[in-house]
Amino acid sequence: MQRAAVFDVDGTLVDTNHLHVVTWWEAFRQAGHDVPMHAVHRAVGLPSTDLIAHLLGDDRDTDRDAGLSAAHKALYGQYMDRLPALPGAGDLLRRLHRDGWTVVLATSASGAELGALRRAIDADDAITDIAGAEDVREGKPAPEPVELALELAGAPASQAVFVGDTVWDMRAGSAAGVRCLGVLCGGIPRADLAEAGAEAVYADPADLLGRLEGSPLA
Repeated sequence: MQRAAVFDVDGTLVDTNHLHVVTWWEAFRQAGHDVPMHAVHRAVGLPSTDLIAHLLGDDRDTDRDAGLSAAHKALYGQYMDRLPALPGAGDLLRRLHRDGWTVVLATSASGAELGALRRAIDADDAITDIAGAEDVREGKPAPEPVELALELAGAPASQAVFVGDTVWDMRAGSAAGVRCLGVLCGGIPRADLAEAGAEAVYADPADLLGRLEGSPLA
């Protein structure tokens, strides 16, 4: 039976969360919205339209959503040629691949952004498939991205582990019925990840790799 190791990307394998915070904050500022950075940080990991709705509310002018997303994309694009992988990210994926896990990414990124993230991780030889933003109708915290990842891996939820850095990741994985592991490198507190469904929490991919034998990915 196939075993699936499903990974979020931003903040889990690549150190991008705070870049997203600053560029979303600037996109909101340019559009005349005063949104605190701490609030943006807590929303990172949601699909763009959901992030905007989460921060501005349902009574906003939704006709401006596309402009906000485009502004964020343009601002974030300045960094895409130098996105830094988190410590141990590529090594962890390659180790799991060697150990017989089917590695699939579940991310809200797509297009050029997804390509930049893959280049940063530099472990395409270990990645079997990707469930990207364009492949699902609902992003996290809905379970659909994780469920699609399992389908791509050919693995049941009972034989899968999902690794992520946000409460949205943990809620999506829990709703999909998989075991969830959290990492702190996205900046979300351990207690919040545990409350949202994380079975165990690690500092970053290198920490998980170093303690792999005692983890659900052993």
